[in-house]
Amino acid sequence: MDSLITAAARALAHGDPLGALNRIALRNDAPALALRGIAMAQLGDFARAGDLVRRAARAFGPAEAVARARCIVAEAEIALASRDLGWPPAALDAARATLERHGDGVNAAHARLLAIRRLVLIGRLDEAERALTALDPVPLPPALRAARDLVVAGIALRRLRTAPARAALETAGRAARAAGIPALAAEVERAVRVLEAPAARLIGGGGEPRLLRLDEVEALQGADALVVDACRHAVRDGAAVIALARRPVLFALARALGEAWPGDVPRDTLIARAFGARHADESHRARLRVEVGRLRAALRPLAAVSATRRGFTLAPLRARTVLVLERPVEERHAAVLAVLADGEAWSSSALALVLGTSQRTVQRALDALAAAGAVQSFGDGRARRWVTPPLPGFTTTLLLPAPLPGD
Repeated sequence: MDSLITAAARALAHGDPLGALNRIALRNDAPALALRGIAMAQLGDFARAGDLVRRAARAFGPAEAVARARCIVAEAEIALASRDLGWPPAALDAARATLERHGDGVNAAHARLLAIRRLVLIGRLDEAERALTALDPVPLPPALRAARDLVVAGIALRRLRTAPARAALETAGRAARAAGIPALAAEVERAVRVLEAPAARLIGGGGEPRLLRLDEVEALQGADALVVDACRHAVRDGAAVIALARRPVLFALARALGEAWPGDVPRDTLIARAFGARHADESHRARLRVEVGRLRAALRPLAAVSATRRGFTLAPLRARTVLVLERPVEERHAAVLAVLADGEAWSSSALALVLGTSQRTVQRALDALAAAGAVQSFGDGRARRWVTPPLPGFTTTLLLPAPLPGD
């Protein structure tokens, strides 16, 4: 490897893409193409970066298996950064195996970490945790240790485990400073701010609605309260959780009853909340009786739903109070905004994969948000990407699709 390639690689390792390009911008040999692709990725031009890395992989001969595998790992990282979650993970696994066979442990660990980050993005947290156990952080360079700790913190945040998340971010910050990469240090700082930002709004308990941080939301799991969680669409009492995410009518009824506790809710109000009907008739009242019966059966382990002269009331069986946990920002398409709030450019197909819904549903949500000026798009066809600035002053962790503790 010549001196210019070595200098360019060193510049990229320290987060200086312009310094690398100054050395190799006019070269078209395979190593230079690969480094140019990485530099363009650091500058945010992912389309150009992917093209350069693929050209580099083709330029390396069949005898250069390690170099080709490194190009595949770089292409996978570019795909992850551009939120192309449909990029084939099997190719990354094969590249990792090649690197391990040839003794390139650092790049093999990098490949393993990329696969884990993809699992976290699509909400497969159990698989991500199991894969992390196979990744020993001791031999890793500081940059990869910081990246690993960021993944650990991300998993902990989605599981509402703020103490392990804070500890992981502290070690990530030390590793990022040791690596001397400003962009990595900034990523750690952004993650730390998530812990201090308002994450949800609490209603009930005899006081005014108030904003909660993630650690305060976590503390509710040990409180003597029945929590109607409008962030994750569930009702829980301690470790007992009843998920209603796929039963929106039942959750709408539970939320209305929780907000009114210890009072009751008139039948017409419940009909409006659950069915969206402005004027209730006998068919609505009959349907309400059916849905309340279903809600009563679903909540039987935790609470009773009783009829009153005006309507219905909620009575917890073990808890002393009822609390309602709401999103800090009420928005019909909040889940889409939560995913976009990481500041990256997402395709509608990747959003559908992460949210577990159809691409057409996501597209309708994006069109509505675009009409309201909440999101913007660039590119055409399969290259179209959607972006939005983060919600100011709020963390979107509780809007993201992830299992509740105990699921």
